[in-house]
Amino acid sequence: MFKASKTAIKLLILTLSFVLGQVTLRAQRGNDSITVALLTCSPGDLVYELYGHTAIRVTNHTRGTDAVFNYGVFEFSKPHFVWRFVLGKTDYLVQPLPFTLFEDEYVQRGSSIVSQTINLTRSEANEVEQRLIENAMPENRVYRYNFLTCNCTTRVRDMVESCIDGDVLYKEQPKKTYREMLHEYTKEASWSELGNDLLLGANTDTLLSDRAAQFLPFSLQTYFDEAVVLDSANNSRPLVLGKPVVLLEKRDVPRPKGFPLSPLACGIIFAVVLVLLAGLEYWLKKTLWVIDLLLMPGVGVAGLLVTFMAIFSEHPTVGSNWQVWVFNPIPLVCMPWVVWSAIKQRRCVYHYANVAVLTLFIVAIPWIPQHFSVITLPLALGLLTRPLSYIINYAKFAPATSSRPGNKTNARKFKRVKTSSRRYK
Repeated sequence: MFKASKTAIKLLILTLSFVLGQVTLRAQRGNDSITVALLTCSPGDLVYELYGHTAIRVTNHTRGTDAVFNYGVFEFSKPHFVWRFVLGKTDYLVQPLPFTLFEDEYVQRGSSIVSQTINLTRSEANEVEQRLIENAMPENRVYRYNFLTCNCTTRVRDMVESCIDGDVLYKEQPKKTYREMLHEYTKEASWSELGNDLLLGANTDTLLSDRAAQFLPFSLQTYFDEAVVLDSANNSRPLVLGKPVVLLEKRDVPRPKGFPLSPLACGIIFAVVLVLLAGLEYWLKKTLWVIDLLLMPGVGVAGLLVTFMAIFSEHPTVGSNWQVWVFNPIPLVCMPWVVWSAIKQRRCVYHYANVAVLTLFIVAIPWIPQHFSVITLPLALGLLTRPLSYIINYAKFAPATSSRPGNKTNARKFKRVKTSSRRYK
């Protein structure tokens, strides 16, 4: 749905040369013959290519120009890019470039390009071109990106609508949620889907309005194909002319091999390993606290990310994530206490609280208004074995082996030693 700018210098040169060339012709604009088209590109393999891409093409037949305005450009090399993306404060920009250069990138990755000619009057088409050029000016080209509500697709839609003299009416489509729509594009990218499902909360699972559902390229293509324009005189016309035209056919290209195991398989393996380790602890009659020394930091760091996103990120829907009951920073804080208690063979209140929280979460899953990743239940079950193992081992073996001063067994032994001492004297 968006693509990275490969070279900042190239982007700057292309943008400035195009914009400066257009500025000199603004006074002549008004009677140009212009065709405006919505371009929809099929997905690629990278994370930011999984959902396809939308751009807008403006062909000025009078002046012989053919430009694509791409609202999906970002510069990964900018300082603190990843940090800003996590916070939901990523800035994208619009880049104009010749259609041939735009097409070349999709030829290389084997993606298709489908064009829909937008049914505009001459004045509307001129208005689209003028506003796009204004948007591409250095002082205007940057915008605050939002994955679900303000991206390369919604920006193109808003631009087209703002230039039409009338109202655009969209045909109602079957209602879906954000998560359902995203899953349609991540079927073959299970680990990317896992990342989405771990971070996106319950608000992602509410049914969308037709307008909100237009955030994905192929969804907007469908809506445009069936939309009509109603002008002030109640005259209607289709928003696009004819059927979508395939400008570039999709082709097979070598794909990188991903991780061989699915998230579900890894989750099941994780749970089985922890169950076996709990059985080993019961057989050895001791708790292997080293397991928690390795496990709790990992769970805590994952929980720190989920909690941080829920509290501080501006991304929509991350603040309603019920998975904070399983993935939260508490293990990071409690790990020293848990390990120290295990070494000293003392009971730890943390284990009882952990069992209560995890059990409640697992039992309540069918009623929680959020779709959870396939890995959530196996992880929760696996994590539940750790406090249960401690509690069972304490209950069965601690009274006989504990060396705590208050232990009754030790007290009886202490009395016997004193008695035998007096008799000796």
